[in-house]
Amino acid sequence: MATMSKAQRTKPTPGSQRLVLLCIVVFAFLLLLSSVISTGKLGLPYQQTLIDYFVWSPRGKRHHSLSEKYLYWGNRIDCPGKNCETCAGLGHQESSLRCALEEAMFLNRTFVMPSGMCINPIHNKKGILNRSDNKTTEEGWVGSSCAMDSLYDIDLISEKIPVILDDSKTWHIVLSTSMKLGERGIAHVSGVSRHRLKESHYSNLLIINRTASPLAWFVECKDRSNRSAVMLPYSFLPNMAAAKLRNAAEKIKAQLGDYDAIHVRRGDKLKTRKDRFGVERIQFPHLDRDTRPEFILRRIEKRIPRGRTLFIGSNERKPGFFSPLAIRYKLAYSSNFSEILDPIIENNYQLFMMERLVMMGAKTYFKTFKEYETDLTLTDDPKKNKNWEIPVYTMDERKEEAS
Repeated sequence: MATMSKAQRTKPTPGSQRLVLLCIVVFAFLLLLSSVISTGKLGLPYQQTLIDYFVWSPRGKRHHSLSEKYLYWGNRIDCPGKNCETCAGLGHQESSLRCALEEAMFLNRTFVMPSGMCINPIHNKKGILNRSDNKTTEEGWVGSSCAMDSLYDIDLISEKIPVILDDSKTWHIVLSTSMKLGERGIAHVSGVSRHRLKESHYSNLLIINRTASPLAWFVECKDRSNRSAVMLPYSFLPNMAAAKLRNAAEKIKAQLGDYDAIHVRRGDKLKTRKDRFGVERIQFPHLDRDTRPEFILRRIEKRIPRGRTLFIGSNERKPGFFSPLAIRYKLAYSSNFSEILDPIIENNYQLFMMERLVMMGAKTYFKTFKEYETDLTLTDDPKKNKNWEIPVYTMDERKEEAS
């Protein structure tokens, strides 16, 4: 009996080809049926495109099912007053984003994430990265916004909460389908509680459009100060940094070796205003004092031994500001790693997200403000303070207040 050649053995037969095609058709039909059951109506362009997306997406990319429903909070990450120019920075915007993601988790919906994030120019000076002992720069990075996927790994976030971007083809198709579904397509739910959204007829809608507070998204999170009610920890978004930022952080950590870190928040936090008697007041009365080098040394010396490598992340741009710390430690900044960072960093938000990863990898890490009870901090001032108090610049507070 003649043996089959290798080419003959591997060539698909017409029967096997028909079987594969039949399996794909059956699979697509089942997905289509799940959508019909979910929404009660067929939207062919939407289903067909998502079938293509689901079946032919590259391996490793998150697959969206046809039965998914969506939560939309607007086309940008909010700041107080909805004005980017007055935004307190990435922390404010991450609070908004975390709130929206938590609601998507609670409602079991896919979150439609804005494709861009605005950046307040005051937080985007190049001097933070281009740090030296004898000069500073007020030059800013180009642009007042950045792409969301340049900050966060969308697929990594989607492993916890399904996410799509609002400039994606998928979202445009979902919007088109919602219009065809009429009342079952979309509802605008300003002021409706998330519990009501989950337990009422809203749960069957394709899209819930959450028109957020006129102040900021995170105002919608009524229990955001109650740690037991927080579904996502503060560490969630910092650990969701884009792949290129995570890779850069790993390279810097490898070069640092065994190191410690401090995060020194100054800059915008030191703003003062005069009361009706002309007395200067500040929301964080000890912060200016506690984040100066001589007081930092006192605070960290018992935890960080002499001679250790100390990585410093800070928005302080004054040349040589931290140099006095060199009497005890080997100092390191992001600016020491320009060969790693220059090709990838385009704004200070990216820089800060990368620095957070480096600081979180330190053996001993001092934050500026306490977030968790176990945190080591440079100051005892609370992170949130509505009162404006007289600043304290010496260790003898009674003497300071008397003067």
